Amino acid sequence: MMTSAKALSRRSTLGLIGAAFVLPLLPRTGRAAGSGLEAISGRAFGTDWRIAAPAGQDVARLAPRVNALFDRIDRQLSPWRADSAISRFNAGPDGAGSDDPAMLEVTATALEIARKSGGTFDPTVGPLVARWGFGPIEHGSAPDWRGLSLGPAGLVKARAGLTLDLCGIAKGWALDQAARLARGAGFGDLLLDVGGEFIALGQHPDGRDWRVAVDAPLNSQAAALRLPAGVAVATSGVGAQSYRLNGRLYSHIIDPGTRAPASGGVYSVSVVAGDAMTADGWATALCAAGATAGPDLAREHDIAALFLVDGSDGLQRLTTGPLDELVL
Repeated sequence: MMTSAKALSRRSTLGLIGAAFVLPLLPRTGRAAGSGLEAISGRAFGTDWRIAAPAGQDVARLAPRVNALFDRIDRQLSPWRADSAISRFNAGPDGAGSDDPAMLEVTATALEIARKSGGTFDPTVGPLVARWGFGPIEHGSAPDWRGLSLGPAGLVKARAGLTLDLCGIAKGWALDQAARLARGAGFGDLLLDVGGEFIALGQHPDGRDWRVAVDAPLNSQAAALRLPAGVAVATSGVGAQSYRLNGRLYSHIIDPGTRAPASGGVYSVSVVAGDAMTADGWATALCAAGATAGPDLAREHDIAALFLVDGSDGLQRLTTGPLDELVL
């Protein structure tokens, strides 16, 4: 297990807050001259998606299928839709259940991460997210992920007020499903992006691993990661979906322990894993855990993670697990 810390000045890291990963410069749709790549893009889940592929593979034929896939997932897992499977489950009484396949698969991983993280990831935190101005689940009881169970009857909740919010992990699962769709359509070399979360298939046209760069401020050098085939990266941070009030930054990342926006000194966490759903869920959990418990938790589970944390000399970059092996 490898761990390192590198100090960054506040001026040089303003653009790193949120640590969004970005592709090398590409058109939103079409071919980038001289890059050997073509890209398609669209909108889903309130964000952008994009797929880059070697030129000449006719990646445009994937677009209708990806849009249809994401529309279906939205109908299943979006708490913003009253007609979604997850909203119907949330409105149910004591003992209400669901056998929706997407909900069962994503919730199983969500509950596993909740258990391993000691509850810093909690898929029942939706009412608190709404209370702080970030989510749609305005009615519900106190979070308690242990009140959800999976069994022969499917997904069951222990009490009527318990609600499920998979927004901290579902985007990663959607990205995994898009990668599966692309493989099934015969594509072997792609880089897929949903809202700044990435998964790599095969290799770049140059015969190397795909690369993504950490979004950097003006006049500073961006950190870059290589993504071997089948590897995904996801980021959670306080810089995205946040607001300031009376000098305080309020993030959409909720700490279930304090029942308030995370304020543990972590600006962002990026996690690399073998699938995007796992990377997504753990990025959320580690961000909520804070600058001390988060890295400790990542080391305990040998998670490849990049933390940007507040230090005495500004932001510091901490890495855990095999993350250093992927830094260019």
